[in-house]
Amino acid sequence: MATLLEIDDLSIRFRDHAAVRGLSLSIESGEVLGLVGESGSGKSVTALAVMRLLDATAQVAGAIRFDGADLLSLDPEPMRRIRGRDLAIVFQEPMTALNPVMPVGEQVAEAVRAHHPEFSRRQVRGAVLEALEAVAMPDVAQRHRDYPHQFSGGQRQRILIAMAIVNHPRLLIADEPTTALDVTVQKQILELLAGLRERFGLTMVFISHDLAVISQVADRIAVMRHGLLVEEGSCADIFREPAHPYTRALLGAVPTMTTRLDQPLAMLKRGARLDAGDLQESSPGHWARISVK
Repeated sequence: MATLLEIDDLSIRFRDHAAVRGLSLSIESGEVLGLVGESGSGKSVTALAVMRLLDATAQVAGAIRFDGADLLSLDPEPMRRIRGRDLAIVFQEPMTALNPVMPVGEQVAEAVRAHHPEFSRRQVRGAVLEALEAVAMPDVAQRHRDYPHQFSGGQRQRILIAMAIVNHPRLLIADEPTTALDVTVQKQILELLAGLRERFGLTMVFISHDLAVISQVADRIAVMRHGLLVEEGSCADIFREPAHPYTRALLGAVPTMTTRLDQPLAMLKRGARLDAGDLQESSPGHWARISVK
């Protein structure tokens, strides 16, 4: 498979704070990469850098190449043509991401018109209804006129996904798309994304702090902590043979049906040197910073 997205030595700073430190990743066409880590690890800011949505206070260095083109060096207008057409993102807060005073169909239509000004009103409406049907929204012919507050949290997340896929992007970034949803709705959203991946041949970056969710969608997993990539490998490698103490702690912190409620979840071993050393290949395709006192 060809490499679709390549992040090369990406560093992001906000004044004196290093949000991302020397991140290098590549994503093959048709692949799902799970980007995992606790809050503040640099996952979402990496996604915003790919989309060129960081504000002017961010100091960004390195390269982000999409299909060979360096996104960080593109002028605003070429980047605007790519964003929302070839690259799309689903944000994690559907209520705040949607305009509360605009019908949801019109919000999806805006994404169509931005990249297809030549479309007639009928063509725009057709694209909107097709996208809403693709995310399994019921009665789309009527409900596309409704407002965000008239939908449940899971339905609002589906609307955001419809906005992201309406122009058939090549790469979809899903930033915590199941946060704040109950387990049943989470499962529905994950199944929806899996179906869209197969239907449209999507390449995806799936961002989450939840390893249980990541395990259901990702082909490969990249683990971040404090802006640093600490481990990367196939889903099987990460779950069966985690090489970094932080990854092992994350896995140990996932409660199961056999978890003892009177015992604390896993914690990092005191003295573990989490940021030391370069990435080392412990097995083919499995990399980790293995440097522990």
